[in-house]
Amino acid sequence: MKHVAILMGAVALLGAETVRFDHKVRDLFFAGFAGDKKAMAKAMTIGEATLKENPDHAEALVWQGSGIFFQSTEKFRAGDMAAGMAMFQKGTGMMDRGAALAPKSIGVRIPRGSAYMAATRFMPAEVARPLIEKAVTDFEMAWELQKDGDLSHFSEHSIGELWIGIADGNARIGNKERAAEFFKKIQDKLPGTPWAAKADRYFADGKLSAKDGSCVGCHMGSPKAFKN
Repeated sequence: MKHVAILMGAVALLGAETVRFDHKVRDLFFAGFAGDKKAMAKAMTIGEATLKENPDHAEALVWQGSGIFFQSTEKFRAGDMAAGMAMFQKGTGMMDRGAALAPKSIGVRIPRGSAYMAATRFMPAEVARPLIEKAVTDFEMAWELQKDGDLSHFSEHSIGELWIGIADGNARIGNKERAAEFFKKIQDKLPGTPWAAKADRYFADGKLSAKDGSCVGCHMGSPKAFKN
């Protein structure tokens, strides 16, 4: 459920386009991550068809890869380690290929980073670290691409989730100064919000709990941007 929560929150960060692939599949994938196998199957069918037509469709690679990545966890929980590892490698490979094909696409970087940040909370440290590092580069790139533009379209929720992702990701891989920079930004720009409360707890405890690392009620943020 944390996997779907963070991905749902991340979609709010994507820039507007005339037609986006995630509009075709995101609700189906979210339902699938929450346990709806029919929805997952339909989402995967759409992804497969898109990739058959265009094997280099970066967004389809990331979303389809996230679905396979999610399914690998089910195999691991069932004790089928061989199948789980094969799906894990296939899913991460697809997501990474999508990011390589479109390194400056918000619609690629945010879903991949969100999937990795969510899943790695339950992985051994040696497996989690390289994926967290990729997630951090995804969120940092998303911020770099948009920080100098018009930020008025960002909801409080969107900017809070992006900054928490950058801050928490950096903290988890030991980049304490960068983490503190964004936790302080959250305190200064989003006072009195759930994200500021998370920042307060980080400075008190030196880390965020798994609960604090998950999304704060998707799409429930204010339509207003953050405090300038």
